Amino acid sequence: MRKPTQSMFELKFQKAVSFLLLLGLFCTSLSAQNFSKLYARLNPSVVTILTGETVFTDGDATAGGGLGTGVIVDKNGLIMTAAHVVGSAEQIMVKINDDLVIEAEVISSVTAADVALIKLKQVPRNLSVATLGDSDAVQIGDQIMVIGAPFGLEHSLSIGYISGKQNRGMIMSGQEVEFLQTDAAINHGNSGGPIFNTEGDVIGIVSSILSQSGGFDGIGFAASISPAKKILLESSPFWTGFEGVFMEEKLAKIFNVPAKGGVLVQRVVTGSIADKAGLRGGWLKASLLGSELWVGGDIILSIEEKACDTPHNFDNIKTQMEKHPEGQIFHMTVLRDGEKIKLTMKYE
Repeated sequence: MRKPTQSMFELKFQKAVSFLLLLGLFCTSLSAQNFSKLYARLNPSVVTILTGETVFTDGDATAGGGLGTGVIVDKNGLIMTAAHVVGSAEQIMVKINDDLVIEAEVISSVTAADVALIKLKQVPRNLSVATLGDSDAVQIGDQIMVIGAPFGLEHSLSIGYISGKQNRGMIMSGQEVEFLQTDAAINHGNSGGPIFNTEGDVIGIVSSILSQSGGFDGIGFAASISPAKKILLESSPFWTGFEGVFMEEKLAKIFNVPAKGGVLVQRVVTGSIADKAGLRGGWLKASLLGSELWVGGDIILSIEEKACDTPHNFDNIKTQMEKHPEGQIFHMTVLRDGEKIKLTMKYE
């Protein structure tokens, strides 16, 4: 039997390389086509969120606003987004399908998990609703896609992979809070938007990025959807309408707090439960112990005589409040201008 010549080997090698190149191009084209079809199907369920609020700087009030993304999760106009997108907003406008803008209100907001549920005040017909998936089944290495409004570029698509899962040791409404880590491009305006798996199910709500440049450096985080939907849709988180920062003992001493800790109120939403109770937010921005904080507002010491000196205590208090019927009256003690003041808050 005649031995193959070198030219025959070269010919077979060239054919094999050509086949692999064609196969690669085919797979790439197929993948691109799949994402194009997936994007076309899912995009109508993604909305842009515009917020307005009053910002206090050195005691002066000015109008401010924010930009974020959300995803429609119910035909009755329920939308999931990030808590920091709507947490202190006095007005929320939702832009649907590029041409329809509708006002919305906050139903619940959980800062520790950075997830919130808002509802359209007017519900249009034929809303496109996204399917909520199972983030517990997500594996590191899974491919995902993000749709949002980075820098106001609405309905932009980015594709990446799940690069990690982060458990931050927090329990909210009995659920362990988890964040998915991804290398998909995330920037300002993506916050609150959905992360979809390749089946088209929502597996996360975009929360934040880890960056040294201020822009996207390849590490982003999203609240896992499984605990998020249990917290927002299967329970009734008590939304007070204020943002606060837990003060550890060292920070509490700086403010001469007569306790080992407390909650430094940052912002209070006009018309909210907290606002009706008379709670005051900060008005002067300061840098303390490496953090940017709004100071000058109330410091919550206790609710119903239960100290708010640790995140765990405050979470327990909120859980107990949620068990009471609407209309229940709660008493709050705050530190204001060095004096203890009693406020009355009505759960409604």
